[in-house]
Amino acid sequence: MEKFIGKAAFQGIAIGKIAEMVKSDGVVRRDHIEDVAAEIDRLHAAKEQAIGELQALYQKALKDVGEAHAEIFEVHQMMLDDDDYNESIEEMIKEQKVNAEYAVATTGDNFADMFANMEDEYMRGRAADVKDISSRLVADLQGAGGNANVFTEPVILVADDLAPSETVQLDKEMVLAFVTRGGSTNSHTAILARTMNIPALVQVDIPRDVDGKLAIVDGMKGGVIVDPDADTLAKYQVLQEKEEEKRKLLDEMKGKESVTKSGRHVHLYGNIGGVGDVGYVLENDGEGVGLFRSEFLYLQNDDYPTEEQQFQAYKKVAELLAGKQLIIRTLDIGADKQIDYFKLDKEENPALGFRAIRICLTREESR
Repeated sequence: MEKFIGKAAFQGIAIGKIAEMVKSDGVVRRDHIEDVAAEIDRLHAAKEQAIGELQALYQKALKDVGEAHAEIFEVHQMMLDDDDYNESIEEMIKEQKVNAEYAVATTGDNFADMFANMEDEYMRGRAADVKDISSRLVADLQGAGGNANVFTEPVILVADDLAPSETVQLDKEMVLAFVTRGGSTNSHTAILARTMNIPALVQVDIPRDVDGKLAIVDGMKGGVIVDPDADTLAKYQVLQEKEEEKRKLLDEMKGKESVTKSGRHVHLYGNIGGVGDVGYVLENDGEGVGLFRSEFLYLQNDDYPTEEQQFQAYKKVAELLAGKQLIIRTLDIGADKQIDYFKLDKEENPALGFRAIRICLTREESR
């Protein structure tokens, strides 16, 4: 029995066999071409095919996870139509007389690196999107489009990382849990996993020789147990049954008004610390966000987050809530939440001292 620790992107317990995600080997050869016009025609045909696939993915995501989460595939379509991206690919084909696959892969890597090195966190996150659309375009050029991961029984899916398109293409009835070696709890895939109600772990240092082995995904503690012994397996089977009972009771309440026995209506809102938490509110039929703790945007940074970073976070939450109430709390730093780069003086009673709104009113650069 071996245990591997990671971060929980969505809670829950899953028990089943591991299946390693099958992906293309990603090898793209550089070939010299003579007919530039024909190669650009191949590129345009593959692009049209990719856009058609993304439109189909949008419709599937719309049905499975809702409009807010499906929008990523509309964004990918727009990225495929980006002038700078397309011009870079075509110029490389024309000037270097190379095959379209190589031009797409090289341009995709260059653009992804450019985004990954930006200061703004939101823009850094677009690096994964560029890689996703470029991989799709290369696969279509190579005639390797489509999803090779079809399972005959429900499995715990293990991968280095999962693009949003790969997640949505999966038959969720055949996926017990997601486990990735990379990724983050705020990634598109993590948010989709929550919406699809599938336990998910990220940043798990799990080896590559576990395919086909029995495993337990503990989304409460953020761990994977491979080849569990009989006692451990029995223990988690009981926990899983209890979780399922709780979920069924909660599901019975979804869609019903929150009304006391005396007839008083109670509004049910959820508190969140970031974009990734919105899925929990929506899946539990929350009427909105009663408190967005904006200080977490600061706690997860090594320096003051930019105005654009904050704007994008608030904008994304508002879009995901689709008109439901959103209350954003002003920065609550101090007391139990200390940040080194604020350089706050030590106080005997920080709870009543220089914190929260007092900081915002005296430090304009912090806002």
